[in-house]
Amino acid sequence: MAALNATANMVVAVKAQRVAGVRRVAAKHAVARLGGLKAPVSMSMRKGGRQSLGVFAAGLDFAELESAVEDDEMEWSPPVRATRKDGKSSKEAKQSKRFRKAQASVPGRMAPQEPAAGIKLMMDNATAKFVESAEAHIRLNIDPKYNDQQLRATVALPKGTGKTVRVAVLCQGDAIAAAKEAGADFAGAEDLVEDIAGGMMDFDLLIASPDMMPKAAKLGRALGPKGLMPNPKAGTVTPNVAQAVSEFKGGKVEFRADKQGIVHVPFGKLNFSPADLMENMKAIVDAIDANRPSGAKGIYWKSMYIASTMGPSVQIDHTAVQAMKVE
Repeated sequence: MAALNATANMVVAVKAQRVAGVRRVAAKHAVARLGGLKAPVSMSMRKGGRQSLGVFAAGLDFAELESAVEDDEMEWSPPVRATRKDGKSSKEAKQSKRFRKAQASVPGRMAPQEPAAGIKLMMDNATAKFVESAEAHIRLNIDPKYNDQQLRATVALPKGTGKTVRVAVLCQGDAIAAAKEAGADFAGAEDLVEDIAGGMMDFDLLIASPDMMPKAAKLGRALGPKGLMPNPKAGTVTPNVAQAVSEFKGGKVEFRADKQGIVHVPFGKLNFSPADLMENMKAIVDAIDANRPSGAKGIYWKSMYIASTMGPSVQIDHTAVQAMKVE
């Protein structure tokens, strides 16, 4: 009898937008076809609850209904997805002709490439009308929600980033002149703090001396969401601000693992030579290995991809990069 009741009264719950209260706000009745037979359908939604669809075998013979359901189960086949007239998938329809053409020339995701071949593929398929950046995307076997599996560090790219970095420095006394001499775009103490608090954000990186961090604390709401708040792990809180300015102007970049344990870091421009891109990529791989979190157990590396700004990704054999020696 329980099986018959389950067949006769089938309720399918689907998510609905939650709203305040518990009063019933809508009720619709229709007819559904179940096992070749028609049965009334009741659909309702409660505020604060979920939308429900109920099928009730009103006036139907239970044996006939159960037999019809069993017949449907025997003849069931997976639903056929709707296709576009042009034969493209919904994902392909959102891609440009240029990108689809470039992607067709790239090997599949299960075919890792040697570093040199991968860089060549990336450069050959960078067909945008501007100089694209080269990006590395590395999936690691870590869970950043645990403190001992978080990864955040810096790496000095031997050949630079190819970008002009605007640096602001919070410091006091003679350090202000030293920072400006090293190439800082902005340098100051309380006056610079007030300018930033007032909305001045004409910089890509903020470096601070330790004695200025208490005064910079009130900038957390403005700088935190933009990722500009100075941090010792990123090398942006240091007593030697002039040296830090020189390093970041010369190609030092910060990298961190996101919530999925993936590191995204640029390693140059596509007007670099393949050898320069290779050297920068090797530096990134070595830095990730050197800063392996203490809580990372077992296999550390999962996969590595490189891509241009507007081009398809190419999987790289990370073990070949690790074993590579750059002269």
